[in-house]
Amino acid sequence: MPVTVVRFNLAEPGATPASLADRYRTALEMAAYADEHGISTVQTEEHHGADDNWLPSPFAFAGAVFGATRRITVTVSAAIGPLHDPLRLAEDIAVLDLLSGGRLVTVAGIGYRPEEYALFDVDFARRGRLQDELLETLLKAWTGEEFEYRGRRVRLTPRPCTHPHPPLLVGGSSKAAARRAARLGLPFFPSAHLPELEAYYKERLAEYGTEGWTMMPAAETPLLHLSEEPDRAWARYGEHFLHEARTYDSWQPARTRSAVRSTAGTLAELRAEGVYRVLTPQECVAQDLESMVLHPLAGGMPVEEGWRSLRLFAEQVLPALRHRTARPERD
Repeated sequence: MPVTVVRFNLAEPGATPASLADRYRTALEMAAYADEHGISTVQTEEHHGADDNWLPSPFAFAGAVFGATRRITVTVSAAIGPLHDPLRLAEDIAVLDLLSGGRLVTVAGIGYRPEEYALFDVDFARRGRLQDELLETLLKAWTGEEFEYRGRRVRLTPRPCTHPHPPLLVGGSSKAAARRAARLGLPFFPSAHLPELEAYYKERLAEYGTEGWTMMPAAETPLLHLSEEPDRAWARYGEHFLHEARTYDSWQPARTRSAVRSTAGTLAELRAEGVYRVLTPQECVAQDLESMVLHPLAGGMPVEEGWRSLRLFAEQVLPALRHRTARPERD
C-alpha cells in the first residue's frame, strides 16, 4: 500500500482576503475528510513574500489541522529553520506535539531564496550556522533540562509528549545538510532521489558514531490530480499547475534538486514531463508509486475541482489500493 499524502501550500494568484479565507477553510475540511478516509499525511510547507500568497505559516496551519482531525500526520516539509527564533520554535513544536499526540513531523531546511531572509533581516550568508544553532537548541530544549543558550542558562516548558523528542528531520540536497544531520544523529530528508547523498550521509554517521536513517523521495514522486476526463481537466485547469511549476522553478538556483521541480515552460511540456499528472481513478490505481501525493488545490485550483479530485481519490482509488494490498498472492 503506497503512502498517501494530501499536499497544501494554499497559493492563489490574485486572491482577495475573502477567497483566501474560503481556500483555508476548504483545506481544513479536506484534511478532515482525508483523515476520515484513512489518508496518512497532510504535507505543507513554508515560503514568504510570494505574490500568489503561498503559505508562510505552516505551524499555525498544522495546529488548525490537528483541531479538525484525529489520526492524520502533518508533515511540515520544509520549515526554513534560520528564519525562526530557536526557543520560540521549540515551544511551538512542543505545544503542537502535545495537542496532536505526536502527529507533527518537522523537516528543517535552510531555504534557497535570499529575499526571504531579507524580509526578516536575517543574514543569508550565516544560514548554515543559524541552522546548526536552531537544531541544537530544539534538541536541548525538549529535554526539559537547563542548558546554555547565547550566554545564559534557560529551561523551556512544557516538554513534548513524544520520546525522546518530536519527529525532526534535516532536509536538503547538499553534503553540508547530510553532515549536519549525521553529526546530530537526526534523520536525513534529501530533497530528491539522491542515492549518492544518502551514501555520503551513512558514511558521516559512521564517522560521528551516531545513528540515523534517511526518508528519501522515490525516483518518481509526481503530484497527482484525479479526474474522470483528464484531457478536459488539463484544458480547463492546466494553467494552475503551470503557474505553480513556473513559480517554484523560478525560486530555485540551478544547482538545487527537488523531487517535484518542473522545468516546463508550456502546458504541453508540463503534461509530457510527468511531474504533474492528471489521472483517472483507474490510471491512478495502476501507477507503481511508493507514495501518492494528491495536490487538490494546486496553483489556485478552484475549490470545487479540488473536491472532485479528492473525492475520486478517497472513494475510488483508496478502496482499490486496499483491496489489492489485502489480496493474497498466488503461487
